[in-house]
Amino acid sequence: MATGDERGAAEVLRALARHLNCLNEDSKNTRKRALESIRRETFEKSLSSDVLQEVFASILKSLLKCLSDPMERCRETAIQMIGDFIRSVPKPEDCLPYLIPAFTHRLGGKEILEPAEELRLSMVEVLSLTVEVCGSRLAPYLDDMVKILQRTIVDPYPEVKKETCKCTVNFARSIPAHFHMQAESLVKPLMQTVSHQHSRVRVAVVEATGAVIQYSSGKPVDDVLSHLAQRLFDDSPQVRKAVTAVVGGWLLDLPDRYSFFHKLIPLLLTSLTDEVPEIRLLAEDLWRRTGAQWEKENEQDLKDKLDFLLEPPAHYPPGVERPGLGCRELVSRNLSKLLPAVGRDLGDWLAGTRAKTARLLSVLLLHSEDHSTQHLQPLLATLYRGCADGEPAVVQSCLESAELLGRFVHPEVSLKLLLAHAENASSSSSSSASLAVLAAVLRGGSGHALRPHLLRIGDALAHPDLWHESQQCVYVQVLGCVQALLGVCEGDCGPISLQLLQVLLTVRSLSTEPQLWSTVEETTGALCSELGLAGEAELYRQHMPQLIGWLSQTQRAWTNHSIQRLQLQVLVVQSGPVIGEFLPLLMPLLQDCVQPSRDPEMRLHLFTLLSKLLLDAPNTLDSQGKFSEHLEVFLRELLLPNLEWHAGRTAAAIRTTALSCLYALLQGGGVSAQQLQAVQAQLTPRVLAALDEDSQTSRLLASRSLLTLLRLIGPNLHPDCLNTIYPELLKRADDSSQEVRSVCLSALGCWFSSVGQSYDRQVCGPHLQLLFQQLLLHMDDPEGSVQDHVLDVLKAGSSVHPELLRQEVEAVRDKQRSPSRCDQLLHHLQSIPRDSA
Repeated sequence: MATGDERGAAEVLRALARHLNCLNEDSKNTRKRALESIRRETFEKSLSSDVLQEVFASILKSLLKCLSDPMERCRETAIQMIGDFIRSVPKPEDCLPYLIPAFTHRLGGKEILEPAEELRLSMVEVLSLTVEVCGSRLAPYLDDMVKILQRTIVDPYPEVKKETCKCTVNFARSIPAHFHMQAESLVKPLMQTVSHQHSRVRVAVVEATGAVIQYSSGKPVDDVLSHLAQRLFDDSPQVRKAVTAVVGGWLLDLPDRYSFFHKLIPLLLTSLTDEVPEIRLLAEDLWRRTGAQWEKENEQDLKDKLDFLLEPPAHYPPGVERPGLGCRELVSRNLSKLLPAVGRDLGDWLAGTRAKTARLLSVLLLHSEDHSTQHLQPLLATLYRGCADGEPAVVQSCLESAELLGRFVHPEVSLKLLLAHAENASSSSSSSASLAVLAAVLRGGSGHALRPHLLRIGDALAHPDLWHESQQCVYVQVLGCVQALLGVCEGDCGPISLQLLQVLLTVRSLSTEPQLWSTVEETTGALCSELGLAGEAELYRQHMPQLIGWLSQTQRAWTNHSIQRLQLQVLVVQSGPVIGEFLPLLMPLLQDCVQPSRDPEMRLHLFTLLSKLLLDAPNTLDSQGKFSEHLEVFLRELLLPNLEWHAGRTAAAIRTTALSCLYALLQGGGVSAQQLQAVQAQLTPRVLAALDEDSQTSRLLASRSLLTLLRLIGPNLHPDCLNTIYPELLKRADDSSQEVRSVCLSALGCWFSSVGQSYDRQVCGPHLQLLFQQLLLHMDDPEGSVQDHVLDVLKAGSSVHPELLRQEVEAVRDKQRSPSRCDQLLHHLQSIPRDSA
């Protein structure tokens, strides 16, 4: 120090002597005024730095003593002055032997002695300033500094926490050669604070953790990784960005980073799929630099790959930038260690964790490329679990990963595992998940690679074991597999078109969702286009023999719950006119299925199906005009055995559906009069017996069938047969159902029209007399509509035996409650010549 500075310092100290003595006074105001006076005498007089250095050395102890002053204002002034001196003097390190112990006493004890949070903040700021200006000279005070940092990191005041973290970072960088000895002791308080409610505090803690680990021995890495991984799910983008920067820094600069690659890589790669573009760009830059650095450090090991493996795989995802060789090698060499952790996190109870893990998996597969083949089994197990997740984001990411497997793994390897798992899935969820993965792998594959395996895939998709769980999710995924094949293997699906049609037929049979039906129709159209066919009918025509044969293989074991029954129903309905070309194949199948010994509910459904087809026979069963060739078999073997009476409600229901089928046959025009005449003797008694059924529907169908029968072959019926029919119709004229009565009366009118020259009026006179008498009774019915209907029937009967009818009418005219209709009938009879009979 120059002589002038010495004299100046001496003068200042003489001026400060009285004020320093006042610092020991009991009066708070006196101490406060003394501190303010010391500030004026030192900092407001523009003293040189050397003079301030001398003054600071002389009054430091007094100022440090003021840190324990009961008056907050005095402590505040003392702290400010200490900070100003440290900032101004040329050798601030000279104060460390006194400053650090004093601060340790105030801040680093088991209990922090400074009660005011603002003053604690000021003290930590002074400490940060001291670290900045003193740097490596703080090495001897490592233990004391760490004590202070340990306590202030967990300080209740958030601003103190942030400033402490800043101080920690600077301190670690200032003494890297010594810091590692105490770095581990700061990990616990940092991890206690890393989840603080303030995002800025969390950012500061993450950055401090980065510095502490960077300059530690490496042992604490495992203690902080789980906490940092949780911060990747932080709602604050700044926190996630800080974690990304810290982890990237470790991958680049951590001394023992090679030992922790498998733990650090997933953290950085997770940020590659962050929602915030800034974070993604930061992660991409850090990851690129990490890969390039590793590649340079291991250049000799990678020499062959650097020289020859420069082109990306032929089926690389379009529009995706391929990671560098170093990045790919880092992931490939650590994949076996990463996959177990990915599998565990994919089962986490938090949806956010599962979603990020699923995105990470797709990033890992993009880097590992064909190296993932040797880890295929655990990868598939992980994807099955992910695709069964209830979170759509998880499922979507897993499907993207499965597509990458399809691009990088040869189908010979992947299909062996995928198809086996799909066929042996134990539940609907696992079956759906395995099929979803299979569909995604197929979408990702190439048509050239899949071509040799198409038959195997088609057989697996059409295998009955695949449909053991009747769930919509399974049908959707199977349909997805078909769509994937049609989309990838354009022009090559011809050899498996039958299997694909079987799959589409089954999905349409089992599905209850209209939207899924629409998708099946679109897929069927795509299959037709693939095969160059004009439409769906052509597709069924091409494969109908094989389809009916496929169903016939198992028909003896069918029940109402069999999938095959539904498949048959869809086949005959969707094929439309085409089914009429294959009646020789269809009729034996139907005949076996509706035998009285088969499942009753199945027979009910099949007869309902046949009724629909027969109502539109020209466009279905009789599209080729050949149904007549099978009609006698149809009536004798299919219908008549099921019209036979048996006790029980189920048997009654079957008779009802059989009658419905018969009525549809008669109405649909699929039977000629000659064919009907051939089986009339067996058919008529069954229909007449059905008029006595308990079911109103059965009686109505029987009466309608009898009416149609009379219209078609009535004039050709033998008189004995006619005499057998009318008594049953008369009984139903009293039916409890008005509709049945009306149809039976119409049938009686048709009966009269059927009476021809072969009907002997004299011999059969008693029959006609009974019929007229009963009808005249019904003409006295309380219902006016019935009276009118009976009148029309009697007018029709007047042509059969008018004289007999006139006699009967005159006999009952005066007894009728409404004789006007008898008068109408008599008037009608007068117009008929008496010898007309």
